[in-house]
Amino acid sequence: MASEAAAGTHKDPVTGEMISKTELKRREKARKIEAAKAEKAAAAPQKAPAAAKSSAPDEEDLSPNQYYEIRSRHIQKLKETKNPNPYPHKFEVSISITDFIQKYGPEGKIKAGEKLDGITECLAGRIHNVRASGQNLRFYDLHGEGTKVQIMANKQDAKDPDNFVANHEHFRRGDIVGVIGTPSRTKKGELSIAPSEMILLAPNLHQLPSAHFGLKDQETRYRKRYLDLIMNDDTRRIFITRSRVINYVRRFLDNLGFLEVETPMMSMIAGGATAKPFVTHHNDLDLDLYLRIAPELYLKELIVGGLDRVYEIGRVFRNEGIDLTHNPEFTICEFYMAYADMYDIMDLTESLVEGMVKYLTGGKTTLEYHPEGKGSDKVYQLEFKRPWPRYDMIGTLEEKLGVKFPPSDTLHTDEANKFLRDLCQKHNVECSEPRTNARLLDKLVGEFIEPLCISPAFIVGHPQVMSPLAKYHRSRPGLCERFEGFMCGKEFCNAYTELNDPFEQRLRFEEQLRQKEQGDDEAQGIDETFVDALEHGLPPTGGWGIGIDRLVMFLTDSTNIKEVLLFPAMKPIETGANTTGAVGPGGQV
Repeated sequence: MASEAAAGTHKDPVTGEMISKTELKRREKARKIEAAKAEKAAAAPQKAPAAAKSSAPDEEDLSPNQYYEIRSRHIQKLKETKNPNPYPHKFEVSISITDFIQKYGPEGKIKAGEKLDGITECLAGRIHNVRASGQNLRFYDLHGEGTKVQIMANKQDAKDPDNFVANHEHFRRGDIVGVIGTPSRTKKGELSIAPSEMILLAPNLHQLPSAHFGLKDQETRYRKRYLDLIMNDDTRRIFITRSRVINYVRRFLDNLGFLEVETPMMSMIAGGATAKPFVTHHNDLDLDLYLRIAPELYLKELIVGGLDRVYEIGRVFRNEGIDLTHNPEFTICEFYMAYADMYDIMDLTESLVEGMVKYLTGGKTTLEYHPEGKGSDKVYQLEFKRPWPRYDMIGTLEEKLGVKFPPSDTLHTDEANKFLRDLCQKHNVECSEPRTNARLLDKLVGEFIEPLCISPAFIVGHPQVMSPLAKYHRSRPGLCERFEGFMCGKEFCNAYTELNDPFEQRLRFEEQLRQKEQGDDEAQGIDETFVDALEHGLPPTGGWGIGIDRLVMFLTDSTNIKEVLLFPAMKPIETGANTTGAVGPGGQV
């Protein structure tokens, strides 16, 4: 019996679900009780005022499970009778809701209380609110494309007035419907469509959250993004903005002569960034592969091959913690530009982001950002106008901490490691093992420089020990030509004058390997193919990468990266179905 329950081998005749025998018995018993109540209610004499009411208002008192059971039973019956078919194949839409509003909404087009006889339009969308004014007049809000229009369904306009009430009993909040009717205005002046016919295109079997309270629970919003998009226009606006941001980046680079390319998602070496990779397995080759942590090395190999300006926008995967600004998979844009250096790329970054903000705001270079959430009083005024401030890493740390750092060409030594450990301890800056020079420096920067970068700013002057793929600084020994872009105290882009010396690159890889052996599982290994490519000659090149998700967070006033990812990573909900075996993609729902 236990295996039978776990497997769910009994089919619910009402909902079609596969459930356990015990659960089926429980449901059948509950349905018998409900049926008896319904018969008793039907036999009782009805009061006159109640006769004019739809059954829909009473459904608000039902639990979600009760609503689902009743609605499923109703739709199953419609499937059997085909009167009407609840899942038709096609509905011919003549105009979108947006275009309907633009065409018939202007003042004077339709007078209050009138309709445009002789004109028929076909709209489709999702019903949100249902209001009845007696039996012969129903009002619905039809939502679609981020906007809405009212349906004013009157018995006298119906194609089949005798069945008007029966036909409208099929519609509930959340249903997708097709409307064939005439553009009109109510006596109060609200633009509407007066339908001759309404067709159920896809019923919603579940109770929508109430129109008054909406859908606020974060867990539900992230796990059921489809419901979040149905209920919240703000969510829709965020993802439209995200699409516009990616589109702007693509057009900006295309106009500068860059070529968009695609590079492998899986490889035998995880290179191009400092991060812990995911591991997968290729069955046919019996080979473990890494999901990419960055496309950098492949893109630079294309520069070697003579594609002088290349970029890629795509997903990368890093096996790291999940928090407000990190997700295991995220979208990155990287470009590489032959015969450019970090200073050219800085100017280009300022131009790209300032232009993007103007594009999104209609010409402004300022945005507001609420670091503690949109409802909080704390607000940052972000200024994107060029030029942005530039903070030298070592110089700023010396100024903030009141110390003199060792010469920059000794920052890789054991003596420098002791100096950095002592400095972190003195200022209560925590750094977990392995406490390498690069990690200690990174923690100090995070504590004392990053908080200065509210409006967009650059941090420059990185020690070579922190940047295994960047070229050494042309005038400051021990440092490299690299910058990181920050805003709201968080990194959003990273760029180098690329290292193109194969001898130096091999030494840098070997140092990374040494750090890996010390226990730093984010350090890179040696990529012999990439070194071989450098030996064929990489021209002086500027390289750049930006985290699209984090940029969109700042541009949409979102404090949680899950707000800007359609389907963020979530811990699976433990159920009987997903704890007895391997958890599949459905585990997060």
